[in-house]
Amino acid sequence: MPDSTIRSMEKTYIVEHLDPELGPWSTLEYLAIAQESREAGATFCLSSVPESLDLPEELQSAQGFQIEHRSVEDIYAGEKGRVCLLDPAAAVELSSIDGETFDVFLFGGILGDDPPRDRTSELRKKGFQGRRLGAMQMTTDTAVRVTRMVIQDQLHLEKIPYVDYPEIRVDEHEATEMPFRYVKGRDGLPVMPEGMVDLIKKDSEKGFGDLL
Repeated sequence: MPDSTIRSMEKTYIVEHLDPELGPWSTLEYLAIAQESREAGATFCLSSVPESLDLPEELQSAQGFQIEHRSVEDIYAGEKGRVCLLDPAAAVELSSIDGETFDVFLFGGILGDDPPRDRTSELRKKGFQGRRLGAMQMTTDTAVRVTRMVIQDQLHLEKIPYVDYPEIRVDEHEATEMPFRYVKGRDGLPVMPEGMVDLIKKDSEKGFGDLL
């Protein structure tokens, strides 16, 4: 299949929400994923959203953001072959050719736990085919961003520029090291959702568990 055909096939990026709540960290990540997916001509869906979960207004009204109360397993019952699970435990790395096989890419939120918890194991048990994004822990928006760069932009996973464990300067005396891998922007800085640096600075003393 020609590269142009792969790029033109609409892709869907789904985060299966695995928490009963949604914190400010996840909100900013989901807003970034929605915006970037829309700009790339793709769809972003947050699945398994509890009926009782009160989503922030800015997320509910975000363009390119879809809410689904059903699980991915229910949505794609009988069509699991369309779905690629981004799984840190998978034996095969994601490559651009996977765009020929899959049109749905599934992420288990929250990927950016520190220390990492195997949240994806719940989805792995459902029988979805898995692909890996390397050995480094990524935030959820970074994982979606990297997947889109590989699948839609046809970049090799190892050719994407990264920033590992960047330091965020809280003030002139203190810096916080982020325990994740990020995509490196054109300015040489890690690509983060709008407002994330301010959130990190504000809550740096709380630890990442409270942010996530």
